[in-house]
Amino acid sequence: MRALAWHGKHDVRVDTVDDPGIVNPRDAIIKVTSTAICGSDLHLYDGYIPTMQSGDILGHEFMGEVVEVGPKSTLKKGQRVVVPFTIACGACYHCGKHQYSACDNGLPADNQDIAQELYGQPMSGLFGYSHMTGGYAGGQAEYVRVPFSDVGPIIIPEGIDDDKVLFLSDILPTGWMAAENAEIEPGDTVAVWGCGPVGLFAVQSAFLMGAERVIAIDHFPHRLELAKKFGAETINFEESETYEALMLMTGGIGPDAVIDAVGLEAHGFFVDNVIDQIKASTFLGTDRTHSIRQAIFACRKGGRVSMPAVYGGFVDKFPLGAFMEKGLTLKTGQTHVQHYMPGLLQAILDGKIDSDFLISHRLPLEDAPKGYKMFHDNQNEVTKVVLKPGMTTAA
Repeated sequence: MRALAWHGKHDVRVDTVDDPGIVNPRDAIIKVTSTAICGSDLHLYDGYIPTMQSGDILGHEFMGEVVEVGPKSTLKKGQRVVVPFTIACGACYHCGKHQYSACDNGLPADNQDIAQELYGQPMSGLFGYSHMTGGYAGGQAEYVRVPFSDVGPIIIPEGIDDDKVLFLSDILPTGWMAAENAEIEPGDTVAVWGCGPVGLFAVQSAFLMGAERVIAIDHFPHRLELAKKFGAETINFEESETYEALMLMTGGIGPDAVIDAVGLEAHGFFVDNVIDQIKASTFLGTDRTHSIRQAIFACRKGGRVSMPAVYGGFVDKFPLGAFMEKGLTLKTGQTHVQHYMPGLLQAILDGKIDSDFLISHRLPLEDAPKGYKMFHDNQNEVTKVVLKPGMTTAA
């Protein structure tokens, strides 16, 4: 089959590789019909996430048709399914609490030591996202093996286009959980750093959860315009000082809740960010954490901080004093996708959530390297790239 493989920083290629097969009784094989390039994939593309190996198949946002099942899978051949990016067993202590991204059994035994050393405890497995998350082949391919297929994939009704449900695999539940973690109350003002896909879904979700005002922060004009379509007020951090603007907009109090949807590759010419970039380039640090610092400073006293954004390692200059003195709370983590998929699918079917507005480009799988470069280099116009195995020309 054909699949997109990682070969190093800014080096991804569509290779011919072996077709996947059933390994465990709960496995299923999916023929991929749509797969997206996620903002988190750019962290791999930029070489920020450790334990990648040349030849690893990328992609964790995908859906398709069931073509083969193991004897203990609950899926049937011919069903259309969306697959969550988290790989979870459904039976351990954490899965019992619907904390699927903390599953004890999602990682193969050989990979658990890596995560244990890096993070203290192993997390769930993830598709196409390094060997510390299991080394699983990802979904930017013609076919994928899906472990625990009786727990993860959600069956899609006939007549629903891929574009409307594809993002159930990751970014829609992630934006929803980000808003949920912000513990939004009716009348709240919520500030969202980053108008990428997760940030835009967080904006939409915050309004659905009762926020009176949502303030979206970015520097890409097109993305800010998308946020405005959902009713958000906006701050372009290249034109205004974000902290000062937020204080002015909230009468000096600060937002009730803040959401960091930027993560470890924050942009902007700020003193702390420049220092972070120097440290990263000289291997003295890993993450650029300007956005979470700024969110903590701007949040009102007694407010809530939600951090769906990806961070990879240790950070310095974290404003722990401000965090404590202001009495803030922080919630974060990989998304418990399986927990949110049924409700969000119903919201899409009911027309309550706009889920396909993000897609700016549809490309054949063979053009995936072009798609990565486009997304990486031009994030104003390129909001979301969806790859279609079997497509011959771009749409």
